[in-house]
Amino acid sequence: MAAWDLKVTVEDLGPDALPITISVTSELHIGGVILKLVEKTQLKINWSDHALWWEQKTQWLLRTSWTLEKCGIQSDARLTFMTQHKALRLGLPNGITVRLKACFSCPMFRTVMGLCKMLNIRHPEELSLLRPMEEKKKKKDKNVVEEIYDLTEVPPTSASQPCSYNGMPPHFMDSPKTEAVYKMLSVTQPAPAPEGIAKLYRPASVVDKAHINSRWLDSSHTLMKQGVRENDRLWLRFKYYSYHDLEPKYDAVRLTQLYEQARWTILLEDIECTEEEMMLFGALQYHISKLSVSEPQALTSNAAMDDLESALQCLEVKMEGESSTATASDMLDNMTAPQLNDYLKLFRPKRMTLKPYKQYWFKFQDTSISYFKSKEQSIGEPIQQINLKGCEVAPDINVAAQKFLIRLLIPAPEGMNEVYLRCENEQQYAQWMAGCKLASKGKSLADGSYQNEIQNIRSFLAMQKANPNSSSSAVAPDESINTYSLVSPRYRYQKKYKVKQLTPRILEAYQNVAQLSLTEAQLRFLQIWQALPDFGISYVVVRFKGSRKDEVLGITPTRLLRIDLGVGDVVKTWRYNTMRQWNVNWDIKQVAIEFDGNVNIAFSCVTADCKIVHEFIGGYIFMSTRNREQSDTLNEELFHKLTGGHEAL
Repeated sequence: MAAWDLKVTVEDLGPDALPITISVTSELHIGGVILKLVEKTQLKINWSDHALWWEQKTQWLLRTSWTLEKCGIQSDARLTFMTQHKALRLGLPNGITVRLKACFSCPMFRTVMGLCKMLNIRHPEELSLLRPMEEKKKKKDKNVVEEIYDLTEVPPTSASQPCSYNGMPPHFMDSPKTEAVYKMLSVTQPAPAPEGIAKLYRPASVVDKAHINSRWLDSSHTLMKQGVRENDRLWLRFKYYSYHDLEPKYDAVRLTQLYEQARWTILLEDIECTEEEMMLFGALQYHISKLSVSEPQALTSNAAMDDLESALQCLEVKMEGESSTATASDMLDNMTAPQLNDYLKLFRPKRMTLKPYKQYWFKFQDTSISYFKSKEQSIGEPIQQINLKGCEVAPDINVAAQKFLIRLLIPAPEGMNEVYLRCENEQQYAQWMAGCKLASKGKSLADGSYQNEIQNIRSFLAMQKANPNSSSSAVAPDESINTYSLVSPRYRYQKKYKVKQLTPRILEAYQNVAQLSLTEAQLRFLQIWQALPDFGISYVVVRFKGSRKDEVLGITPTRLLRIDLGVGDVVKTWRYNTMRQWNVNWDIKQVAIEFDGNVNIAFSCVTADCKIVHEFIGGYIFMSTRNREQSDTLNEELFHKLTGGHEAL
């Protein structure tokens, strides 16, 4: 076999060093090439993290047993011998930027897993990396140096060690510097300056929101293949709106970062909310900021007490479950199942309709509701019976305006039927909303959790009420409330609200949350955030097959939405649980999906690669397979099978 020369650039020799020339044959394997390079450099360093990068093919040569011929490498190949773990500037949801080592040679999904282990964030499948927005800096801002917290000395392998007794991973306890960084990750940051919020990018339309989703990195490609280089800046964000097994005891960083991401979606108006909801969000932010400064309790818990408390809670839940089961069984044996009967108003939203709500007599039994023209006619056949099992239930309320709507999305062969139920008051709303939530999960009103659900809804409503006993004296004389930092810039610049107009309203809402602990306040913020009508929708502009105009595809944790781009109305809805199969034609860049009832759709993507849609659908289907028993075990093979497409892991 004839020998030929192969030139390889060695990263450790410096940027100005010439490539090393080695004599090879086509039968020489990759490991042999590496051995020749190491011998020729004569450097006494640890080469275990090094590998060959093929520039023309944008791929790593990680199979050291493969020969040059099998890899297709010839004398014109531009190879670089470099480290696989490189420094990366990572922007976190709370605005902090950390510099740490990330794997540039494995699929991005595994890279995220490594980053989350290092940062002590459970369930890495919920997060991903995306390219940051291009910021146009003014001349006076060009000299501002971004503060970056260096974690590059933290060895990635140590992240697999168990957490210490106080919740802090051992690799953060090596020095006071890294301990301080961990506290910044797990404790909410102070409210941002109003001027800083105003400078940040705010999506003005659905199309703007769709462009944001085009910046997600491909989970099956390496960072190097996607053009990311050492010291580049990326954002780590929660990509999927499905949060599993959120446990404050173990999720100090995860809960804080999720709260911060939710806060910014409110401040930057990525998700719309009413004025009353904005005041409540502002009050919760103010309360959380106060507690984060006065009682940073995340790192001072006692292990023995925590374990004892956890055990007692588990025992309590177990006994309550047994008790409630027995109670439900007795009720079913000894009496008829409980029912709800009352007058409600019904509305079926359709395009180009002005029909008002119409009052009917409703009967709620088991997991279905029936409605009649009147109470007197409820003995006969109902106008319609609606089975709520498997449906989606969403609130649409405004306590100040006495608006209490229950939005029901009922599965149907052609998609989803939308029904609105309007309640007269809070008590009626709490009862029917609790019943609908349980029925959607296949539970009846006899379930032991029904009363708890009613109480949770009432507490949720109470937080949005104005407290008649509230006053600005809730803030101590030596404190100040930075009002414009707690609401979106719209209230200052478009609505022209003054501080003296906003502050009393925020303080009124604050009276209803002032008794919450730090963790309870964060969880309540997330609860209200998740209850917003537009929560959980990721937008992509698409062109459906056979259509002559662009439309918007809304991707949620449970369904797909076809949205009219001009009007903004939802034209069609398809649920994942009616999906038979989906595939991507990579040649023509088209996604095709088949649903039950011989319903087929196909579309091409306009604002993002079709792989983005493929990953969203597969990712949400994967999220639905998780359960509490397997909460600490990630089925990586299944996740890749659902999201990886045509790439090999």
